[in-house]
Amino acid sequence: MPNQVVNQTMGAVLSVVLSVCCLPMSAWAAAKTSAALKVSASPPPSQKGNPLLGREKIDSERCQECHGIDGQGAGHANGPEGKFAKLAGQDAAYLVKQMQDFRSGARKHDQMAIMARSVSDEDVRDISAYFASLPAMKGESDPKAAAVSAIGQRLHEQGDATRGVLACASCHSAQAKGPALAPRIAGQEWRYLDKQLRDWRSGDRQNSPDGVMNKALAPLSDAEIEALAMHLASQ
Repeated sequence: MPNQVVNQTMGAVLSVVLSVCCLPMSAWAAAKTSAALKVSASPPPSQKGNPLLGREKIDSERCQECHGIDGQGAGHANGPEGKFAKLAGQDAAYLVKQMQDFRSGARKHDQMAIMARSVSDEDVRDISAYFASLPAMKGESDPKAAAVSAIGQRLHEQGDATRGVLACASCHSAQAKGPALAPRIAGQEWRYLDKQLRDWRSGDRQNSPDGVMNKALAPLSDAEIEALAMHLASQ
Protein backbone atom coordinates (compact mmCIF):
# COMPACT_ATOMS: atom_id res chain seq x y z
CA MET A 1 0.00 0.00 0.00
CA PRO A 2 1.49 3.44 -0.93
CA ASN A 3 2.67 5.54 1.99
CA GLN A 4 0.16 8.27 1.20
CA VAL A 5 -2.77 5.84 1.56
CA VAL A 6 -1.34 4.40 4.78
CA ASN A 7 -0.96 7.88 6.24
CA GLN A 8 -4.51 8.83 5.28
CA THR A 9 -5.90 5.63 6.81
CA MET A 10 -3.97 6.07 10.05
CA GLY A 11 -5.03 9.69 10.20
CA ALA A 12 -8.71 8.75 9.91
CA VAL A 13 -8.38 6.10 12.63
CA LEU A 14 -6.58 8.53 14.92
CA SER A 15 -9.28 11.14 14.36
CA VAL A 16 -12.02 8.70 15.43
CA VAL A 17 -10.08 7.60 18.50
CA LEU A 18 -9.44 11.16 19.58
CA SER A 19 -13.07 12.17 19.06
CA VAL A 20 -14.18 9.39 21.41
CA CYS A 21 -11.47 9.85 24.00
CA CYS A 22 -12.05 13.59 24.19
CA LEU A 23 -15.77 13.33 24.99
CA PRO A 24 -16.69 14.97 28.32
CA MET A 25 -17.23 12.34 30.99
CA SER A 26 -20.91 13.29 31.38
CA ALA A 27 -21.49 12.90 27.64
CA TRP A 28 -19.57 9.62 27.58
CA ALA A 29 -21.63 8.26 30.48
CA ALA A 30 -24.88 9.36 28.87
CA ALA A 31 -23.92 7.79 25.54
CA LYS A 32 -22.88 4.54 27.23
CA THR A 33 -26.09 4.37 29.25
CA SER A 34 -28.24 5.17 26.23
CA ALA A 35 -26.57 2.36 24.30
CA ALA A 36 -27.08 -0.07 27.18
CA LEU A 37 -30.76 0.81 27.39
CA LYS A 38 -31.24 0.10 23.68
CA VAL A 39 -30.00 -3.49 24.03
CA SER A 40 -33.00 -5.82 23.83
CA ALA A 41 -35.27 -2.79 24.14
CA SER A 42 -38.05 -4.59 22.29
CA PRO A 43 -38.94 -8.26 22.59
CA PRO A 44 -38.77 -10.42 19.45
CA PRO A 45 -42.06 -10.49 17.47
CA SER A 46 -42.86 -13.96 18.81
CA GLN A 47 -42.44 -12.65 22.35
CA LYS A 48 -44.82 -9.68 22.04
CA GLY A 49 -47.99 -9.80 24.10
CA ASN A 50 -51.62 -9.57 23.10
CA PRO A 51 -53.25 -6.43 24.55
CA LEU A 52 -56.77 -7.84 24.13
CA LEU A 53 -55.89 -10.84 26.26
CA GLY A 54 -54.05 -8.53 28.62
CA ARG A 55 -57.25 -6.55 29.25
CA GLU A 56 -58.93 -9.72 30.46
CA LYS A 57 -55.95 -10.76 32.56
CA ILE A 58 -55.63 -7.51 34.54
CA ASP A 59 -58.96 -8.43 36.14
CA SER A 60 -58.08 -12.01 36.98
CA GLU A 61 -54.62 -11.03 38.22
CA ARG A 62 -55.99 -7.99 40.13
CA CYS A 63 -53.61 -5.50 38.49
CA GLN A 64 -56.40 -2.92 38.18
CA GLU A 65 -56.88 -2.72 41.96
CA CYS A 66 -53.73 -0.62 42.29
CA HIS A 67 -52.92 0.55 38.77
CA GLY A 68 -56.45 1.13 37.46
CA ILE A 69 -58.22 -0.26 34.40
CA ASP A 70 -57.05 2.81 32.50
CA GLY A 71 -53.53 2.54 33.91
CA GLN A 72 -53.84 5.95 35.57
CA GLY A 73 -53.79 4.62 39.12
CA ALA A 74 -56.68 3.66 41.36
CA GLY A 75 -57.75 3.74 44.98
CA HIS A 76 -54.83 4.57 47.25
CA ALA A 77 -52.79 5.74 44.26
CA ASN A 78 -55.03 8.79 43.92
CA GLY A 79 -55.19 9.58 47.64
CA PRO A 80 -52.75 11.26 50.04
CA GLU A 81 -50.95 7.96 50.54
CA GLY A 82 -50.64 7.32 46.81
CA LYS A 83 -47.61 5.22 45.99
CA PHE A 84 -48.53 3.01 43.04
CA ALA A 85 -47.16 3.55 39.56
CA LYS A 86 -49.24 4.70 36.65
CA LEU A 87 -48.71 2.25 33.78
CA ALA A 88 -50.73 3.78 30.93
CA GLY A 89 -48.60 4.18 27.81
CA GLN A 90 -45.50 2.72 29.47
CA ASP A 91 -43.22 0.75 27.18
CA ALA A 92 -44.12 -2.95 27.21
CA ALA A 93 -40.50 -4.11 27.25
CA TYR A 94 -39.82 -1.97 30.31
CA LEU A 95 -42.84 -3.40 32.12
CA VAL A 96 -41.78 -6.96 31.28
CA LYS A 97 -38.28 -6.28 32.62
CA GLN A 98 -39.64 -4.88 35.89
CA MET A 99 -41.80 -7.95 36.41
CA GLN A 100 -38.80 -10.16 35.74
CA ASP A 101 -36.79 -8.13 38.25
CA PHE A 102 -39.54 -8.39 40.88
CA ARG A 103 -39.63 -12.14 40.28
CA SER A 104 -35.87 -12.59 40.57
CA GLY A 105 -35.42 -10.20 43.48
CA ALA A 106 -33.35 -7.72 41.48
CA ARG A 107 -36.04 -5.18 42.38
CA LYS A 108 -37.44 -5.35 45.89
CA HIS A 109 -41.16 -5.12 46.66
CA ASP A 110 -42.87 -7.84 48.68
CA GLN A 111 -46.33 -7.53 47.11
CA MET A 112 -45.06 -7.22 43.54
CA ALA A 113 -42.69 -10.15 44.04
CA ILE A 114 -45.66 -12.35 44.97
CA MET A 115 -47.65 -11.08 42.00
CA ALA A 116 -44.76 -11.57 39.56
CA ARG A 117 -44.19 -15.14 40.68
CA SER A 118 -47.87 -16.02 40.36
CA VAL A 119 -48.19 -15.18 36.65
CA SER A 120 -46.70 -16.86 33.61
CA ASP A 121 -44.32 -15.19 31.17
CA GLU A 122 -47.11 -15.13 28.60
CA ASP A 123 -49.44 -13.38 31.04
CA VAL A 124 -46.77 -10.80 31.84
CA ARG A 125 -46.30 -10.04 28.13
CA ASP A 126 -50.05 -9.73 27.52
CA ILE A 127 -50.66 -7.50 30.54
CA SER A 128 -47.68 -5.32 29.63
CA ALA A 129 -48.94 -5.02 26.06
CA TYR A 130 -52.35 -3.92 27.34
CA PHE A 131 -51.00 -1.14 29.55
CA ALA A 132 -48.62 -0.02 26.78
CA SER A 133 -51.56 0.29 24.37
CA LEU A 134 -53.45 2.78 26.57
CA PRO A 135 -53.38 6.58 26.21
CA ALA A 136 -50.30 7.81 28.04
CA MET A 137 -50.36 8.68 31.73
CA LYS A 138 -51.50 12.23 32.41
CA GLY A 139 -49.66 14.86 34.41
CA GLU A 140 -51.25 17.33 36.78
CA SER A 141 -49.56 20.70 37.28
CA ASP A 142 -49.71 22.56 40.58
CA PRO A 143 -49.36 26.35 40.16
CA LYS A 144 -48.43 26.67 43.83
CA ALA A 145 -45.38 24.48 43.25
CA ALA A 146 -44.07 26.34 40.18
CA ALA A 147 -40.91 27.61 41.90
CA VAL A 148 -40.04 24.17 43.26
CA SER A 149 -40.84 22.53 39.94
CA ALA A 150 -38.43 24.91 38.18
CA ILE A 151 -35.56 23.35 40.13
CA GLY A 152 -36.71 19.93 38.99
CA GLN A 153 -36.97 21.13 35.41
CA ARG A 154 -33.35 22.31 35.47
CA LEU A 155 -32.19 18.95 36.82
CA HIS A 156 -34.21 17.11 34.19
CA GLU A 157 -32.96 19.20 31.29
CA GLN A 158 -29.41 20.03 32.37
CA GLY A 159 -28.41 17.89 35.34
CA ASP A 160 -25.50 19.25 37.34
CA ALA A 161 -22.09 18.59 35.79
CA THR A 162 -20.26 19.97 38.83
CA ARG A 163 -21.62 17.07 40.90
CA GLY A 164 -21.68 14.45 38.17
CA VAL A 165 -25.48 14.49 37.92
CA LEU A 166 -26.63 13.47 34.44
CA ALA A 167 -29.60 15.24 32.93
CA CYS A 168 -32.64 12.96 33.07
CA ALA A 169 -33.34 13.97 29.47
CA SER A 170 -30.13 12.29 28.29
CA CYS A 171 -31.81 8.89 28.72
CA HIS A 172 -35.53 9.58 29.25
CA SER A 173 -35.77 12.18 26.41
CA ALA A 174 -36.46 15.90 26.64
CA GLN A 175 -40.18 15.18 27.08
CA ALA A 176 -39.48 12.41 29.63
CA LYS A 177 -41.44 9.96 27.49
CA GLY A 178 -38.91 7.18 27.11
CA PRO A 179 -37.55 5.54 24.98
CA ALA A 180 -38.03 1.86 25.73
CA LEU A 181 -36.13 0.58 28.76
CA ALA A 182 -35.57 4.14 29.94
CA PRO A 183 -39.19 4.45 31.04
CA ARG A 184 -41.76 7.15 30.45
CA ILE A 185 -41.73 9.31 33.58
CA ALA A 186 -43.71 12.33 32.35
CA GLY A 187 -47.05 12.38 34.14
CA GLN A 188 -46.10 9.63 36.58
CA GLU A 189 -47.63 9.70 40.09
CA TRP A 190 -45.46 12.14 42.06
CA ARG A 191 -45.47 10.20 45.33
CA TYR A 192 -44.39 7.10 43.46
CA LEU A 193 -41.65 9.07 41.68
CA ASP A 194 -40.47 10.60 44.94
CA LYS A 195 -40.23 7.16 46.56
CA GLN A 196 -38.36 5.62 43.62
CA LEU A 197 -35.89 8.50 43.41
CA ARG A 198 -35.12 8.19 47.12
CA ASP A 199 -34.73 4.42 46.77
CA TRP A 200 -32.27 4.89 43.90
CA ARG A 201 -30.31 7.37 46.01
CA SER A 202 -30.18 5.12 49.08
CA GLY A 203 -29.42 1.97 47.10
CA ASP A 204 -32.67 0.25 48.08
CA ARG A 205 -33.35 -0.01 44.36
CA GLN A 206 -30.50 -1.13 42.11
CA ASN A 207 -31.88 -2.54 38.87
CA SER A 208 -30.73 0.08 36.36
CA PRO A 209 -28.03 -0.65 33.73
CA ASP A 210 -24.54 -0.10 35.19
CA GLY A 211 -26.13 1.43 38.31
CA VAL A 212 -26.65 4.66 36.38
CA MET A 213 -29.67 5.73 38.43
CA ASN A 214 -27.88 5.20 41.74
CA LYS A 215 -24.95 7.30 40.54
CA ALA A 216 -27.16 10.04 39.13
CA LEU A 217 -29.31 10.41 42.26
CA ALA A 218 -26.60 10.00 44.90
CA PRO A 219 -25.65 13.72 45.08
CA LEU A 220 -29.22 15.07 45.23
CA SER A 221 -30.78 16.51 48.37
CA ASP A 222 -34.27 15.72 49.64
CA ALA A 223 -35.49 19.08 48.34
CA GLU A 224 -34.04 18.42 44.88
CA ILE A 225 -35.62 14.98 44.70
CA GLU A 226 -38.99 16.42 45.67
CA ALA A 227 -38.62 19.16 43.05
CA LEU A 228 -37.67 16.66 40.36
CA ALA A 229 -40.62 14.40 41.19
CA MET A 230 -43.02 17.34 41.13
CA HIS A 231 -41.72 18.58 37.79
CA LEU A 232 -41.95 15.18 36.10
CA ALA A 233 -45.39 14.47 37.53
CA SER A 234 -46.71 17.75 36.11
CA GLN A 235 -45.69 16.98 32.52
